[in-house]
Amino acid sequence: MNAFPRITRNPSVMGGKACIRGMRVTVGMILANLGSGVGIDELLSAYPYLERDDVLEAMRFGAWLAQEREIDLEPAA
Repeated sequence: MNAFPRITRNPSVMGGKACIRGMRVTVGMILANLGSGVGIDELLSAYPYLERDDVLEAMRFGAWLAQEREIDLEPAA
């Protein structure tokens, strides 16, 4: 995972989910906030221990994961 140095996985932290720099902040939490309309600056204000590069790397990591898997989706109604 050298391409994502800010992303860590540790079985004893958040059950081994992808986290930011060993903290109890998951990539999924960051992406869920962004996806629900929370802006990066708002996210950084809510979590002052995060850095802008943490958020950007979480986005790149999520995009990388999406490229690696094909998921069958139901057509929109």
